[in-house]
Amino acid sequence: MNLVGVSINHRSASVDVRERFHFPPEEISEFISYLKQHLFSEGFILSTCNRTEVFGIPYKEIPEADEVLQRMIEYKSVKELRKEHFELYYSCSAMRHILRVAASIDSMIIGDSQIHGQVREAFLFSEKYDFAGVLLRRFYDTVLKTGKRVISETAIGDGAVTVSYAAVQVAGKVFNDFTTKSALIIGAGESAELAAAHLKDKRTGKIVVTNRTENKAIDLARRVGGSSIPFESFKDSLHNFDIIVSATSSPSVLVSKEDMVKAGKQRRGAAICILDIAVPRDFDPGVGDVDSLFYYDVDSLKGIIDDNLAKRKKEIPRIEEIIIEEMISFYSWYNTLDVVPVIKSFREFFENIREEEVEKLKTKVSEQELKKIDDMTRRLLGRIMHNPTMKLREMAESGVREKEVMQHLATLKYLFQLDSDTIKNNNENQGKDDTL
Repeated sequence: MNLVGVSINHRSASVDVRERFHFPPEEISEFISYLKQHLFSEGFILSTCNRTEVFGIPYKEIPEADEVLQRMIEYKSVKELRKEHFELYYSCSAMRHILRVAASIDSMIIGDSQIHGQVREAFLFSEKYDFAGVLLRRFYDTVLKTGKRVISETAIGDGAVTVSYAAVQVAGKVFNDFTTKSALIIGAGESAELAAAHLKDKRTGKIVVTNRTENKAIDLARRVGGSSIPFESFKDSLHNFDIIVSATSSPSVLVSKEDMVKAGKQRRGAAICILDIAVPRDFDPGVGDVDSLFYYDVDSLKGIIDDNLAKRKKEIPRIEEIIIEEMISFYSWYNTLDVVPVIKSFREFFENIREEEVEKLKTKVSEQELKKIDDMTRRLLGRIMHNPTMKLREMAESGVREKEVMQHLATLKYLFQLDSDTIKNNNENQGKDDTL
């Protein structure tokens, strides 16, 4: 497939460069209009925090990814960009790259659950702006199927690989059931927000948020269905919580060992799981020595994350196999695009002759006999056509005897004078049959 693409991603460029090259939705729609007019017949643009990618099927017979790259740079007006910031892809490598991205093995975090949805949105955006044709829609089918197989046939998404998720996962080892537990979130930044969301997903009985900026605490609490308490007095309530997640940007310790000794006594031995994911730490590390307190900081969580990442990496060879299998399946379909319309025209040529000859018998035989003749000639034609059509399909699907297939097709068209307009119509109908 004549597919080309340009990618700037976490491997090729720093976050500063990637940020300047990000395409918001309004720019995507505008740049799609330009691509449709000058470069691509169909394609898509994927732009996330870690990558911006433009892929398409060029009008030119000999594609030039460099031209796409130059237009992207001109459009964004980003200075000091070097070619090294970009990766260029062609044909099979372009297809394989997109499938690896959708399968989340090209992500900064292997197994990233968000990327598959982001790829889906990119394809849907192309459909919205009439930038998705027969080939892209069929390829999107392949992307969807690959993603579903990766999820169902591998463990690429298993285990926590972010600090916030790992923290909640560790809490699950202390408490089997979250529905009867109460949790305190200290902080309202990104890490605290993620931890709160994970606790909500675990159906935690009660979630309370505290933060120096009260409005932020109230807002986060509202989004996770919880409540907030004043930051100035949260230490007086530590004994009320089974789980405490702390993720502030405080330069010094917020909660001392003495604070937690007091809270432990008030709980009369009931366990507290403390998840200190702040850097520097919000809790005095000495709290881990207090009876009935389970204390975890970023370093202790890192070991869990590293183990889970190692397990995910072991899944990559199997995912690469799935990608190859789906690429073979796609190209089996793609290689028949020239064959199917000719086969249809070939069949129609003989079917027209059959119908004409049966029509001539209408006044010479009874209606019952005519039906028998019609059925018999249909079966006869089917048997005659079966071997040559199946052979052509098999040769086309293999993709390794293209020249021979083209010679056979040319011979058929010449011998039976198959009309080029009919073949073109059949080709268009074939495209419609294969769209989503």
